[in-house]
Amino acid sequence: MRGRIALLCTVALLAAASLTLAACGAGASGAASSPTPAASASSSAAPSPPGGAAPGAPPNGSSTGGQGGAPGGSTARYTPTGASTLKGGSATRANATYAASGADQSAILAASSAKLTLTDPTITKSGDSKSSDESSFYGLNAGVLATSGARVAISGGSVTTTGAGANGVFAYGSGSSVAVSSATIRATARYAHGAMASGGGSISLTNVRITTTGANSAAVATDRGGGTAVVRGGTILTSGRDAPGLYSTGVFKVSGARITATAAEGAVIEGSNSISLANTSLTGATNGVMLYQSGSGDAQQGTATLSINGGSLTARGEAIGTRFPSGNAFFVDNTTAVIKVKGGATIKSAGDLIAAASSGKVTFSAAGETLAGNVVTDSTSSASLTLTGATTLTGTIAKAALTLDSSSKWRVTADSTLTGLSDKGGVSGRSITNIVGNGHTVTYDAGLAADKYLGGKTYSLVDGGSLVPR
Repeated sequence: MRGRIALLCTVALLAAASLTLAACGAGASGAASSPTPAASASSSAAPSPPGGAAPGAPPNGSSTGGQGGAPGGSTARYTPTGASTLKGGSATRANATYAASGADQSAILAASSAKLTLTDPTITKSGDSKSSDESSFYGLNAGVLATSGARVAISGGSVTTTGAGANGVFAYGSGSSVAVSSATIRATARYAHGAMASGGGSISLTNVRITTTGANSAAVATDRGGGTAVVRGGTILTSGRDAPGLYSTGVFKVSGARITATAAEGAVIEGSNSISLANTSLTGATNGVMLYQSGSGDAQQGTATLSINGGSLTARGEAIGTRFPSGNAFFVDNTTAVIKVKGGATIKSAGDLIAAASSGKVTFSAAGETLAGNVVTDSTSSASLTLTGATTLTGTIAKAALTLDSSSKWRVTADSTLTGLSDKGGVSGRSITNIVGNGHTVTYDAGLAADKYLGGKTYSLVDGGSLVPR
């Protein structure tokens, strides 16, 4: 009998979804019990971030916290359960159906360094989470949950969730991972993401189609404690309010994907985290990419980093009642951001190219790009632009520093103000050869050490206009 149990543990998941596959040698138990609180609730008040939003407000200003639940409130730690469970050992299964409808119960739970491989599964999860924070931080109520070092691989098939806080697939904790390929993931309720990681977990998605329709339901997301998401190919579509295509509090690497958010930003980076896009099409209904720091404590403060190599970024600028400006290709709010664009990426915005607000600080560089749009900073913010490799910028600059190499060009569309100009290769006598003025006036700060080489003089610009000191 012991040998039979060991064989089940290492070869196959039990066919009946209501049964549990225990660790090797432990035997199979009956239906999983309901989750129980592991700690009593506590309450604390968190400070509001700049702008007066509730702490942890998501990008479009909803009163709830980020992509999870309300921050600063009570949280009870629930023990995760699954209608089908693998704790330790390994299992492989093909063409099977898994379902859970109870509150806080996953359809599949893999734990204790288990290794689970599924081919063409049909996975469904209904029933709401009792805590959207627990769902977002720990994966409670997910369709598939990998925790405590478990690894889940899904090839083909589908994952469908209809409950609030029911993420499609979730990896929680260092060493835990979920890898999905050539499958579909659909989540229809609020706080229900397609694929999510937290606490250092990792998600890998290859040629996966993800659709979410609920509010605060980014298709691919990380939350408190961060995580890693690797996306290769596939199509991502979100239609819920405050539901960007990507929401990073970790490290995201995306290549060859098509991502569209029809009621939010295309992507959001919170805190000291990053997104890297290669040959990817990213479209946001409001802004293209937002880089910000909330007051929720879900992401460590620091520099947000975005890199784009090829592909396209589009900000449609739709008015969806957000507290933030809309239509910016890049919007930086209450954080320090580094943005790098290269590889002939197509950047389109209904509003500004770059906007920085609420003490936002942005360092932007572009190589070999054709850019259009204004660069705008508020009285508390700053921006620094470096254009190289025959990059052309067409637009207005309002209070930002500009560096041009000799091959790059700025086409001015209205009077502009520079906080610094590094363009020694463009200076020829009393003329600037790589700034096309179009009859406008550009003002520079003669008192800055970086501008001393200009000698406090006035220079003529190509096609009329002047560079003048102040």
